[in-house]
Amino acid sequence: MDELTDIIGYEFGDPALAPIALTHRSAVGREHQTYERLEFLGDRVLGLVIADMLYDAFPQEDEGALAKRLVALVRRETLADVATYLGVGPLIRLSRGEEEAGGRENPAILADVCESLIGAVYRDGGLEAARAFIGQHWSALMEGTAEPPKDAKTSLQEWAQGRGFALPSYRQVARSGPDHAPQFTIEVGVGDFPPELGEGPTKRAAEQSAAERLLERLEGTDVTG
Repeated sequence: MDELTDIIGYEFGDPALAPIALTHRSAVGREHQTYERLEFLGDRVLGLVIADMLYDAFPQEDEGALAKRLVALVRRETLADVATYLGVGPLIRLSRGEEEAGGRENPAILADVCESLIGAVYRDGGLEAARAFIGQHWSALMEGTAEPPKDAKTSLQEWAQGRGFALPSYRQVARSGPDHAPQFTIEVGVGDFPPELGEGPTKRAAEQSAAERLLERLEGTDVTG
């Protein structure tokens, strides 16, 4: 508890919440609580708080621009980065097998725990406590981008459309790992160009990875469909 308090800068009034927020289902039986319910709650709290912060920070932007910023700030990769920065990995309760498989560095698990901690702070201290925690760790991320960000899939789609090609096509070519920590492999193609593969803990992450790789190869190519 003391170590978690130092890491996240919040002291729980209910000491039972913190262990739950750090417990992966691989570490306990079905009859015990895990972070999954708090993760569900934290996801919604994070979205609300970030949306409110964006509304105040960018008064001239329309809904579409704000939505792009929101997606970038609440996506799994961003959550995993925040969890890594905080250093919560060593505190997560995992089975030995999950730990040996690299669970403490798994972006999916780190992102889930980040959301579960937000949910736990909200349950313990209310919306203002959650807002303070989120503001501390997301304000710099939010202010660091002058223009609404574009993800790789959007950028690749715009590249293709701007040159007269059909929309990029994605297909899943493989899935590995256990159900609670899957790894997806996605292939993306544009026109007759050789496709690229991307991997990630979710289909969306794998699609983004594949799109980023293909876009890196195609940018600067002076062709039209």
